[in-house]
Amino acid sequence: MDFRELFLKQKEATRKRTRAIFPLIPRDKAGWAPVEGALPLGLMLRHIWNSEAGVREIPLYNRWNYHERRIPEGLFAILGEVTDIEPEIEKMEKVHQETFDLVAQAPAEIFEQEFHNEKLNIHRKGYVILLGIIEHEVHHRAQLLTYLRILGHPMPGI
Repeated sequence: MDFRELFLKQKEATRKRTRAIFPLIPRDKAGWAPVEGALPLGLMLRHIWNSEAGVREIPLYNRWNYHERRIPEGLFAILGEVTDIEPEIEKMEKVHQETFDLVAQAPAEIFEQEFHNEKLNIHRKGYVILLGIIEHEVHHRAQLLTYLRILGHPMPGI
């Protein structure tokens, strides 16, 4: 199995587990966070897809726009406000499919290519960047599950 095949298989498996919790997210709690300063539910969903869309730009197009804005401005500054959960879930699915399709068609060289941003002092291989998208989703899925538990929802069997 080559890296592309491994990535695509793992990306879809990860999203399948994330999809399982979408129905559990209370639609009236888009602005809810367990403590001040934490990402509210709706913003966490936006952050997942927004980050994925920005991060994939590095190995696919050697574009660092997301990081060059996100790092100096901060997360809350770039996310805006979320009042409705459904559009965020729809956008997560759209971005997931776009990433899947783009990586499926990308030249094999991007996986081993080293990408540099001297301004931000970041140096990563393409496969590390792409695997980071999956790791990021898993991290925030765990956060969402913790939020749901705090809100009184039983843990789903994922």
